[in-house]
Amino acid sequence: MQTLTFDSDDMGRTEEFLSRAYARMRIGNGSTATSRARIERSAIDSFSVDELDLDFDMSYSVTPLGRICLCVVHEGTIEDHEFHGVRDAFGPGDVVSFAPPELPYAGRICGARYNITMLDPALLTQVAGEANASGAAVRLTGHRPQSRAAADRLRQTIIYMRDHVLAVPAVADQPLVASTAAQHLAASVLAAFPNTALTEPTGSDRQDAHPAALRRALAHIEDHADRPVTVAEIAAAAHVTVRALQYAFRRHLDTTPLAHLRRVRLSHAHRDLLAADPGEGATVTDIAARWGFHHPGRFAAVYRDCYGHSPHRTLHGS
Repeated sequence: MQTLTFDSDDMGRTEEFLSRAYARMRIGNGSTATSRARIERSAIDSFSVDELDLDFDMSYSVTPLGRICLCVVHEGTIEDHEFHGVRDAFGPGDVVSFAPPELPYAGRICGARYNITMLDPALLTQVAGEANASGAAVRLTGHRPQSRAAADRLRQTIIYMRDHVLAVPAVADQPLVASTAAQHLAASVLAAFPNTALTEPTGSDRQDAHPAALRRALAHIEDHADRPVTVAEIAAAAHVTVRALQYAFRRHLDTTPLAHLRRVRLSHAHRDLLAADPGEGATVTDIAARWGFHHPGRFAAVYRDCYGHSPHRTLHGS
């Protein structure tokens, strides 16, 4: 996990930092007044969450980021934002995608405090599978969420990632935590924005969702539960599309591939709790994080629902 903090009232230093942290850009405020910028970043390989506070008006012109760049405005406004024929303005409460990863954009920040979340575009395809028969990558087709409710849910997911996943480096650095969090964020982005993913199974998908494919998927999950696994990888191992895989799990098991993966990992965490020695420093939090459960309270609730008592009781044999 990577963290960084920047605090400066020098426009040259701010431009240099922003160019390193995001993409090459030119900024300016057209004034000789003090221009203080405060930026805090927490990041893992697949996504980053930044909090920015600019107490001045700043124009920007940014080269393509190569990543999906989401913005949540807390205070102030972002004016004259433009990319590829789109022109818009954003204010407090707005959740937007600044531009497609391959396009430049420009605009003006007006004394704003806001959040920037960036993620690898490939995550969308890993979560949703191919967008069409040719296997084209999934992409967003709009820069604003489909509804206010969708925007609110995505904002809550971003805050959760910031406050509960990235806030504890030792937890965020666990490979299964990082993989699970990235997939959850990508799924939230797909649920919020219009996109090219096909979510309903086709006729071929329904034919492919047979027990043999399900058995291959279950075997792959069991054999790889200790590694970062995506839905797309499980589907490839089962020799079906992601849509067919999801349909097979709904039809035969009344669950989803990722929900089943979580259940398998929960059983491994249970096994490790039984075998661990608290006298040698083993903790519930460490074991939970090892199996991709980054929130101790939620892990305890899920564990209690499954095993009838707390993970702490299992660890201590009481």
